[in-house]
Amino acid sequence: MTEIRDLRKRAVLPIGTVIQLTELSARQIRYYEAQGLIQPERTPGNHRLYALRDVEDLLSIKEQLDSGLTLAEVKRFRDKQQQQNSDAEVRQMLRAELMNQSRFNQPPRVKQGF
Repeated sequence: MTEIRDLRKRAVLPIGTVIQLTELSARQIRYYEAQGLIQPERTPGNHRLYALRDVEDLLSIKEQLDSGLTLAEVKRFRDKQQQQNSDAEVRQMLRAELMNQSRFNQPPRVKQGF
């Protein structure tokens, strides 16, 4: 079964829908893309398709700019957040690997029969 996280990453929304959902102009959305803040997928005809995750990111960017942050500050914040997420993912993988290794390094259990 498809998980909700996967559905949020599925690019199916055209830019017109994203404009209505975010109340941003097409020019603003394309500018944020050019700045690397979002990465919509492209169709074979080179049309942009956005995922729900992209809409959430655009709304977050809009809120941060409305609160007085500059675009450079928004980019730094997002880069730092992505780095923290990457670090957390690496720690999780390392923890899983260590747990897996500890299972292999345990002495074999001897069954005592009667």
